[in-house]
Amino acid sequence: MGLLRWIAGGVGIAALLAAGGAAVYLWTPGGPEFDAAAAREAATSYDARIIRDRFGVPHVYGARNADVVFGLAYAHADDDWPGIMEVVASNRGRLAELKGQSAAQSDFLMHALGNILEVEEKYEERVSLAADAIARGYAAGLNLWCADHPESGCAAVAPVRPQDIIAGYANRPPFFYGIDADIGEIFRDGEAIDMSVKGAREAYLGVTDDVELGSNALAVAPMRSADGHTRLFVNSHQPYTGTVAWYEARLKSEEGIDMIGGVFPGSPLILHGVGPSLGWAATVNRPDVSDVFLLKVDDPKAPTRYEIDGAWREFERRPISFRVKLWGPFSLPVRREGLWSVHGPAFVGPRGVFALSYAGEKEFAYLDQYLAMNMAKTVGEWREAQKTINAIPSINYVVADSQGSIAYFYNARMPRREEGWDRRKVLPGEISETLWRGFEPVERLPAVINPPSGYVVNANHTPFLASGPEDNPRPDAYPASFGIDTQMTNRGMRAQELFGGDVSITREEFIAFKMDHAYAPDSQVRKMVRELVSRGAGDDAELKASLELIGSWNAEADKANRAAALAIITGQRCMGGQIHDPFDYGKCLASLKQVASQLKAAYGRIDPEWGEVSRIKRGDKSWPTDGGPDTLRAVYANGDLEKDGFLSGVAGDTYIALADWAPDGGYRISTIHQFGSATVDASSPHYADQTPIFAAEEFRDPPMTLEAVLAEATSDTRPGRAAE
Repeated sequence: MGLLRWIAGGVGIAALLAAGGAAVYLWTPGGPEFDAAAAREAATSYDARIIRDRFGVPHVYGARNADVVFGLAYAHADDDWPGIMEVVASNRGRLAELKGQSAAQSDFLMHALGNILEVEEKYEERVSLAADAIARGYAAGLNLWCADHPESGCAAVAPVRPQDIIAGYANRPPFFYGIDADIGEIFRDGEAIDMSVKGAREAYLGVTDDVELGSNALAVAPMRSADGHTRLFVNSHQPYTGTVAWYEARLKSEEGIDMIGGVFPGSPLILHGVGPSLGWAATVNRPDVSDVFLLKVDDPKAPTRYEIDGAWREFERRPISFRVKLWGPFSLPVRREGLWSVHGPAFVGPRGVFALSYAGEKEFAYLDQYLAMNMAKTVGEWREAQKTINAIPSINYVVADSQGSIAYFYNARMPRREEGWDRRKVLPGEISETLWRGFEPVERLPAVINPPSGYVVNANHTPFLASGPEDNPRPDAYPASFGIDTQMTNRGMRAQELFGGDVSITREEFIAFKMDHAYAPDSQVRKMVRELVSRGAGDDAELKASLELIGSWNAEADKANRAAALAIITGQRCMGGQIHDPFDYGKCLASLKQVASQLKAAYGRIDPEWGEVSRIKRGDKSWPTDGGPDTLRAVYANGDLEKDGFLSGVAGDTYIALADWAPDGGYRISTIHQFGSATVDASSPHYADQTPIFAAEEFRDPPMTLEAVLAEATSDTRPGRAAE
């Protein structure tokens, strides 16, 4: 209750209830009444044909781009209305009205960052006609679904507005590059607000601190493939469920969208995917695109002015208000005040008053860029969209096309800043020299386009090892202020070993490389094993048996491996979920003993097969899987070994797409999803129909023509249209 009391400005709930008029004060007012007839009337402006294939995946056809996103909204709502409803509420900064105290902190932060109010006030002025058409079409599809399904409780957030869609794109991307870390620094030593930062990450990304967001993006050009084909793997690592779990859809409009790929709840366009002509894969990167400033203010507890270049300026002040669900129809109204300086949003923290500059603030052009990416047919066209719009604040991209071009782009909306300042630290806010001066052109960032080596790879590792040795960008070509990633993941090491070591890659090898489940010699887990084994066990017989087992490990995570469980779980316990934190002998030794004890209690031995331990579970069934944390076949599992009997996969490889373009113009697209198209309906045949295929590391080839999808169609509908 302490956090809620802090957000409410110190008002005790018990006191409120005891006071006269408490029921009126706490009664949740209704929003705009949902008009089902108006939703159906608005839907007549759109015409989408939704054909579901034998796996239930929606293939949406329409004359206009707006038609297909209308159809996507309807289909996705059919499969995951709860996820979409949560995203819409989050986009408005009103999730706490649905979920209560657990979401109150994120609502406060979303309002304090300023994008919600900016969208409300500047939508008509700043949103392009093309983006408005997409946002309106998508909102209309959700509203029609709500009109058709009133029993779902959808009226809690309906009607959905185009502003809700734009606000979501403005609010969510900064959390992918780690803005929560900077906000956490502002409120360090302030427990209540520190909790709000963690709550916001979970609310907006659907992940807790112990779940890593990682991915693989892999491409080979004709010169590197054995048969002259161009190949691309789209392989994002996301949670298996939640608001950033992938949903597969096929979109084809007569205006030019022709893609199959992944979307999140609330996303009207393909976020990564492939088509007959082009595809792109995305991985999380962490450029330095946010700065924290310590301000000089007139009052550290209740500031009204801040100093810059010797002059005092008034803070811009805006009210922040939302409600926190209590029980039944009652909710606590929260009213606070947001502050803004020339730097950006400002916060009164426990150590002073801080301001934040961050890439993505008041950015409205995300939909324009994603639309251009969805419409592109060549790497050149895709790159032009990136150059001219440059809205997406982070994310690595690997792009390939049917003409044989491949490219890697270290994407960032990089601020133009004065050099000489250590941007990793809090900056002085009283001098304008530290302020941002616009943004760098994307051409200033690392890129590898059609390298002579014929391959590009990224697995959340440094862009300076994206291709062959002679093709990589040089670190000394980029200013320190860019903060370009220098870390190396095990997946990055293995990708370079595999792709760099094979000059004639077959389709089978390309797939095998993606599904590789080994750890490189320089990986942290293998360093840990070497160090533990080298120090020995002394007279401890149980420790000796554990060290002998991990010492015999071949550094692979295959289902039959009997040493993998002890080595990998120990590595995670002492060096984090991706086994990339610094090695500490004492901590790792204690973890080894603990894990050995737990394995023996759960299985009667310290060497169960990895497939007994690491499994993918859906409903009441589970399947063994190859792969582990930070392997190219990525599997992140958790659970209680003794209680559950195994660790259940929760993140890692999820939706995967493989594009294979032949020199003669032919193409083959293969995809797989960890579960299936029915996100929440356990009674659906598509709730887990792809899981055994996924566990077996196999793929399905979705139909990519109208004739092919009709040949296996399980349904064929036109939402909002009477049967013809």
